[in-house]
Formats: sequence, structure tokens, C-alpha cells
Amino acid sequence: MLRRTMMKAAAAAAAIVAAPAIAQSTTEIVVEYSIPDLFKALHEEIAREFMKANPQYKITFRAPQPGYEEITQSVLRAAVTNTLPDVAYHGLNRQRIFVDRGIVQPLDGFIAADTQFKEFGHAPGLLDIGKVKGKQYGIGFSLSTPIIYVNGDLVEKAGGNLAALPATWDGIFELARKIKALGGNTQGFHFDWDITGNWMFQALVFSNGGTMLSADEKKVTFDGDAGKQAIATLSRMVKEGTMRDVAQSVALQDFTSGTMGIWGHSTSRLGGVTKQVGDKFKLRTAAFPTTANGRLPMGGNTAMLFAKDPAKQKAAWDYIKFATGPIGATMMVKATGYFPSALKVADDPALLKDFYAANPNHLVAMKQLPKATGWYAFPGENGLKITDVIKDHLQSVVAQKAEPMTALAAMSKEVQALLPA
Repeated sequence: MLRRTMMKAAAAAAAIVAAPAIAQSTTEIVVEYSIPDLFKALHEEIAREFMKANPQYKITFRAPQPGYEEITQSVLRAAVTNTLPDVAYHGLNRQRIFVDRGIVQPLDGFIAADTQFKEFGHAPGLLDIGKVKGKQYGIGFSLSTPIIYVNGDLVEKAGGNLAALPATWDGIFELARKIKALGGNTQGFHFDWDITGNWMFQALVFSNGGTMLSADEKKVTFDGDAGKQAIATLSRMVKEGTMRDVAQSVALQDFTSGTMGIWGHSTSRLGGVTKQVGDKFKLRTAAFPTTANGRLPMGGNTAMLFAKDPAKQKAAWDYIKFATGPIGATMMVKATGYFPSALKVADDPALLKDFYAANPNHLVAMKQLPKATGWYAFPGENGLKITDVIKDHLQSVVAQKAEPMTALAAMSKEVQALLPA
């Protein structure tokens, strides 16, 4: 009896000693992301599925940042205090700042050694958006192009044709005026020009065949003909297109409530907007107007690896691969309006083929991929400041406090002064 009691006690003691060892065998992966209204529920769902399939890992999220600029600043501060997350999701135009400062890890070695990753069907061109200076630093998580959202009911009431929506700004402004003329609290048009990182202004410049800087990144070029056309179009949105100087949240509410006819935004909101609209009205999407040689900046974010410890790096890579692979991509597309880097899932009947067939509005952004180009990131220490300078001058045009060409000249001069010598 005594012997059995001692054996039980020894076993219990061993269990107590073993418990911490088991707990310690779980590798924690610290993750940071932004724009929680779009991504919080999605990231948490992906993490649950990842941990279910990989019980040896534990995902811990830091408090999400409001936007791409804020998470950039957060991770830069973390680099100074040696508290970097293992993985962070950054806007396409904010990748180079981490490469320039040497605080992010290249992924080329992981990709080369991972045979499964090659089977996921990441489109080569979409993988390239995560490359900086010839090396792979990010894997596309959620990707987008700018599109036009349309309230089909208001368009038809105003005499428009849903089967032949306008493909030019002139046509959009004309239709917007007719919708506004319906009266009441009906609004004709809004364009979310102030999306993070000057993305929509870049869309206006690139869609007219322009660039932001010269090839050597020494001189401003957005003050050329394409830039003049871009800022003139922004001004016309107010003067001819019925656009008000209101926040993005107001425009979103107006559109989803059914009181606004045409809305220019990213495809990123399509999933949420579709759910909010429900059966209130016929929701349609249309291509962003471009000239024959026009391009469109690709938006969205990539997953980037910041862990320094080799074991943490392996864990972080496994998580990145899952989040950007077939399972994560399928969840992401269904929850948002973005499209994935792993385009193969779009043709897989077990994943997204049926979804895209039933939701043709989601295809508009993907059809614009042949026109896609990079979301431009300004070089040097003043990259973030430059986007603020541009935003301030664009605001003066939207508020009708400055003439477009005057604002463009001042903006060009200030940005030129902030470029690296």
C-alpha cells in the first residue's frame, strides 16, 4: 500500500514538473496588423484555423493600428526598443522603409526550401509586389485595385443603363448630376481621394499614363501632363460631379444606405458593402476609368517577417504561408473584396470558383490586373511626410480653397525639397 502511494505521489510530481515543459513547447507568434474594421474578425478566424492545424503554435495579436501609416510608425518604434513583432502586415507602399533600415527578414530562402509553397499557385506578378531591391520581403495577403461602385436602382431612375455604365469621368459626372437631380437627400457621387498613402491620387496620375518621380527618383514628375489631368479631375469631381467634402465614413454610409449613386473606392470594401446593402438595391461594380496607356496602382498589404530567432522565423514562415495560402486566401476573399496572391484558388471548385461565379462584382478588380502597377513608395527618411504634404494640398482642392494648378505647383515644390539629395 505504502509503495503504491509513493508511486502515485511520484507520478503526480512528475506530472507537475512536466506540465511547464509541455506548455513551453508551444511557440508564440506575435502578429501586428491594421485597419481592424476590415481585418480584425478575419485575422482572428485565420489564427484559429492555423492553431487548430498547428497546435504547436500560439498566435498572439497586438492591438491593431488604425491604418498603414500608423502600423509603420509602430513597427519602427518597436525596432528601436527591440520589441518587433514576429509578423506584421504592411501596405504595399510601406515595405521599402523596413528594407532600407534593415529590420525585416528576406523570405527567398524559405520559399526556395518549401515545396508546398510552390503548389499554392501564387501568381509570379503578384509575388513581385512583395519584392524590394530584387529580394522577396512580403507575401501578398490582400490585394486590390480601385473600382467604381454603383447603385443600380438610382442609375436606372436617373435614366442610366446598367448594361452600359460610363467608362469615362465625363460620363460618370454626367450620370452623377442626373442622380443628384432626383432630389431629396439623394447624392450623386463621391470619390475617396484620401485613402491612405495617396493611393487614389496615384490612381488618377497613373491612369493617365503618369508617374510620381523620375526613374532615378531624383525629380518630381507628377506635375507633368498626367498629374495636371489628375488634379483637374479631382477638382471637377466637386464642381461637375456633385462631390461633397466629407469623410470616407460619411460616403460609405450614404452609399450603403442607398442614398448615393456612384462611389469611387477600393475593391477592399466590397465584401462588407455587399452584406450591408443586402437587397436594398442592385449593387454593381465598374472599372476605374483609364486612358489607353494608363495603369492602376495595386493596393492592399503583404505579410512580412521580422523575427530574428531562427526557431521563431520558422514558426512565422509557417503562419505566413498559411495566411496567404489557399485556406487563408479563401477566408480573406469571402470576408472582404480583396483578391489573393494565390490566384489558383479562384479556379478551384473546392475553394473560390463557385464564389466568383456567384459574385461577379468581385471579378471587376481582378480583370484590371493587366493594367496593375506598384503602389509607389517615396524614397528616403521623408517618405511618410511626403504623403502628408500631398494629402494636405489635395484637401485644399477638394475644399475649393485652392485652384488645382496652384495646389499642384506648390505640392510639387514641397515634395521636391523632401526628396533625398
